[in-house]
Amino acid sequence: MTLQQLFAQMTGDPLPIIFYFLAIPIFAVVLNWVTKGEAHQSPWNYVYSVLVFMVCVPGTFSVVLCVYSMFFQPQSMLNVNALVYFLPIVSMIATVMVVTRNIQMRAIPGFDKLSSLVALLAVTFVAILLIQKMRIFTVFFGSFWHLAGLFLVLFVVMRLAWGRFMSSSDKAGIR
Repeated sequence: MTLQQLFAQMTGDPLPIIFYFLAIPIFAVVLNWVTKGEAHQSPWNYVYSVLVFMVCVPGTFSVVLCVYSMFFQPQSMLNVNALVYFLPIVSMIATVMVVTRNIQMRAIPGFDKLSSLVALLAVTFVAILLIQKMRIFTVFFGSFWHLAGLFLVLFVVMRLAWGRFMSSSDKAGIR
């Protein structure tokens, strides 16, 4: 399955996509209301972490797709599917804005800074797009799910490398 086939399948029945990307910011608002002073404590900060991951991964992927479509593929942004390209970005921005009203991003487990997470996701997506564009991986293995698995492996490796890099620069006094 190619990305184009996946997007066609997703937009064939748009209700689950719309529900997913509208439910996350709404759930963040409800969570802010429930955890007014306790958002930084143990069970709630993990819930916030899952929410931010659920919205930042597809949102960052959409940003990378928009940049890829504008610069590497001569395609007008007026002709792209708004559910695939713009709804995840809007949902990501809305969710992060709602979450940061109640809890600072550095208090959420797994995030030192949101910008480093988004940059790490963007670099991973660009690597995956380049691998797919070169057709090295898909020629030998073939499916979208293998490509998604490769993305997860690359993301974990890059996250560990970034963490080690940041800890070594902190020890050396580099900022």
